Amino acid sequence: MKITKWLRATVIACATALTFGIGLGFVSQSASVDAAAVKYTTVSTSTMKKAPYHKKSTTGVIWNASHTKKVATLKGYPYTTWYATKKVVMKKTGGSNALYYQVQNGSGTVSGYVWHNYVTPGKSPFGLKYALGAVALDVNTNGVVWSKSANTPRPIASISKLMTLYLVRQKISNGGGTWNSKVDTSNAGLKKLGKDKDFGGFKFTKNSYTVRDLYLAALIESSNNSAIALGQWVAGGSTPAYNKKFISMMNAQAKTWGLDNSSFVSASGMEQNSLKPFGYSIGGANANMVSAADVAQIARHFINDYYDVLTDASVKSMSLDGQKLYNYNNMLPGRKYYQKSLNVDGLKTGYTFPAGYCFVGTGRKSGHDRIITVVLHDENEFTETRSLMNYVYDKNLA
Repeated sequence: MKITKWLRATVIACATALTFGIGLGFVSQSASVDAAAVKYTTVSTSTMKKAPYHKKSTTGVIWNASHTKKVATLKGYPYTTWYATKKVVMKKTGGSNALYYQVQNGSGTVSGYVWHNYVTPGKSPFGLKYALGAVALDVNTNGVVWSKSANTPRPIASISKLMTLYLVRQKISNGGGTWNSKVDTSNAGLKKLGKDKDFGGFKFTKNSYTVRDLYLAALIESSNNSAIALGQWVAGGSTPAYNKKFISMMNAQAKTWGLDNSSFVSASGMEQNSLKPFGYSIGGANANMVSAADVAQIARHFINDYYDVLTDASVKSMSLDGQKLYNYNNMLPGRKYYQKSLNVDGLKTGYTFPAGYCFVGTGRKSGHDRIITVVLHDENEFTETRSLMNYVYDKNLA
């Protein structure tokens, strides 16, 4: 078979690459052997007065005593104060002496040796490791006392229900209805939604419920179908067309409050692609996009205008229509993250895959102002909320 010029060049290139790859394999193996042969020996040790340090370089590593195993990366502990109690001079095979500190984090769960150039003296500045957006707000002064990417709009999942339920209360206070007003819940899509394994919770077994019943179901259990039904009631009807009208009311209210980083497409906080099978997608953007700072303002308006929301938001569980409503706020009394001094009594949790775990917390420590904290897309929403609240109060920021 005749080999063309192009084919010949290709064959030669492949052969060269193969030979080069084999060569690289031998080099890599040799380098690996050399790396394994590198050893660290302790030249001297001396105790020192316990001193705080924090990360200077995100590439830093904490090693075991023999420098053979990584205990932790400094990048993995971005807001951690490390306490040094010993200076250790170590020497690498073929290298020069290097100063290390023997360190331990504040809780004592991680300890080891870190090169002195990876840390800097002083306590670590406060920060939240996981939350993509966060804010702490003094309710009395309306002042933001701490923030992290607080003005960046993000999906907020069921936190959205705070706006929906605020508008329910507003309609009642304006004389448009009462707690005992009947809400039509006969829509097939809403009944189907209540039974869904992922987005259900409170099942509509009747064709109507009182405003009060659905309000509690949406606030405590975070019932999606209850929130949508209430929104339609506020807008004056009981069909998806009124759901769309209500969402316009949500956006109008945000505009009235001057919330420039808020956009709503869902009364419940469910994303459009999740609402579509139930007949409640209105098109447009997929999710409600609201910044942490704007969420805090919605919560502040709710608490200031309808303070009794905190009484309902602090109910841990209750029975309604033969079904249990369960509050997922794990900072309430008796729950895993409860701290008595913080007096947390609200306010709302949320989760969808795009939004991650979200939480609006509120409480008032004795002798201080009430605060509202918001964490968005947070893997440890209650731990970080508690840390944020304690930081605000320990520093007398509110």
